Amino acid sequence: MEKLQPIRTQSAKKGTLINLEKGKLPPQAVDLEEAVLGAMMIDKKGVDDVIDILHADAFYKQAHQHIYDAMFKLFNESEPIDLLTVTSQLRKEGKLESVGGDFYLVGLTQKVASSAHIEFHARIIIQKYIQRRLISISSEIIDEAYDETSDVFDLLDTAETKLFEVTQGNLKKSSEAAEGLVNQALKKIEEISNKEGMSGVPSGFSKLDALTSGWQPSDLVILAARPGMGKTAFVMSMAKNVAIDFDIPVAIFSLEMSSVQLITRMISSETGISSGKLRKGDLQPHEWEQLNVKVKNLSKAPIFIDDTPSLSIFDLRAKARRLASQHGVKIIIIDYLQLMTAGTAAKGGGNREQEISTISRNLKALAKELSIPVIALSQLSRAVETRGGSKRPLLSDLRESGAIEQDADIVSFIFRPEYYGQTEWDDDERTPCEGQAEFIVAKHRNGGLENIRLKFTGHLAEFSDLEEAFATEFQSKMNEAIEPKNYQNPNDAFEDVSDDGDVPF
Repeated sequence: MEKLQPIRTQSAKKGTLINLEKGKLPPQAVDLEEAVLGAMMIDKKGVDDVIDILHADAFYKQAHQHIYDAMFKLFNESEPIDLLTVTSQLRKEGKLESVGGDFYLVGLTQKVASSAHIEFHARIIIQKYIQRRLISISSEIIDEAYDETSDVFDLLDTAETKLFEVTQGNLKKSSEAAEGLVNQALKKIEEISNKEGMSGVPSGFSKLDALTSGWQPSDLVILAARPGMGKTAFVMSMAKNVAIDFDIPVAIFSLEMSSVQLITRMISSETGISSGKLRKGDLQPHEWEQLNVKVKNLSKAPIFIDDTPSLSIFDLRAKARRLASQHGVKIIIIDYLQLMTAGTAAKGGGNREQEISTISRNLKALAKELSIPVIALSQLSRAVETRGGSKRPLLSDLRESGAIEQDADIVSFIFRPEYYGQTEWDDDERTPCEGQAEFIVAKHRNGGLENIRLKFTGHLAEFSDLEEAFATEFQSKMNEAIEPKNYQNPNDAFEDVSDDGDVPF
């Protein structure tokens, strides 16, 4: 039987020889780290190629971390990066001796002749860093999983958050300097000015989009109303606009209605066939044809619906991350907030108001993490119903938690006076309110407040722009009035009027 060979070592002065067959080293590419740092000091192009790819923590050797950090500071200060400036910067920081002195820096520049392939080398360094991060995260998860005091749902959420950060290449930083943030903001403003349309995700409602410039990334939008006002109808109309008209992927988490019920509402809105008829299947031949033709746009729309009941905030965050990563979802809709749970961690430790606070805080964190708008529907308290005078909702009517108002970037309400038996708006003109709704922007962290009137079509459960709806209705009545008479000359239609001078419809 062959004897096992012992691990052999020699003095460091004579060179080290170690048999590592039975041990493990963290993933690393020290030779490439040396090549990249050397190339950055001899060629400015090398700096430009990798400065956005690498960060100090990506380097395995601590000395290399200090050297790259010195280069990065010189780059931010628009100083040249070469052997002399890097040596001076490290000396100023008191780290020159710890990295091996100027002799070590000279050695780095001698290892390469140019910056060719530096980007490829940098990406290998990042890959090794990601491997080390995965090993570190896995070790932390294993340790916490063995801890009986750990909450399993907190552990799941923490694990998925860390892994998502690695996947996105968006590892958390402790802080960012104002100079870098200002440059980012200016770049974004310039992109918006050169770009046609809005800076955010359009809702499809012209006045609302003019006010918000679209739903903005990282914003938490709360849409609240009493039951029967049309919260779900509004977000379904909006989701249809976003996905079909603008081809933007949208995710809907429905805790109240099933996915089939929601898609049926969308079919009703898209085809113009009432949801009652669709539920009964009582369609005329021309309606079947209309259904088959117009539903094609909806079937191809990037809409993703999850109807899991009693969804916890931890499950929602996990699912949202996957949808954003796999399908490029740009906006999330939740129907509705009060049906969610905060998970086991929040149970037994407080009342429902504290639980809702936890949920709203996590929704805002999710919006920031994914950098997409999150729209959450919310119920209003019964105080609206018992209040005398106008039933128009107020911020104080938000149900169960003032934290919702605090966490939200936009708080909005839907109000239909017709629901309360009113026939006119309570404005100076006393205009009719039949078939209309008001979208009230009561809080807008980054913009103005406004009450926007919309058209509400009850049998289709659809919201639309008021002016556009009036124009469509007017054209429809004109067609009904003109077409049956088969006028040879279109101008004759305007001569055929009633005694009081009105067009005959």
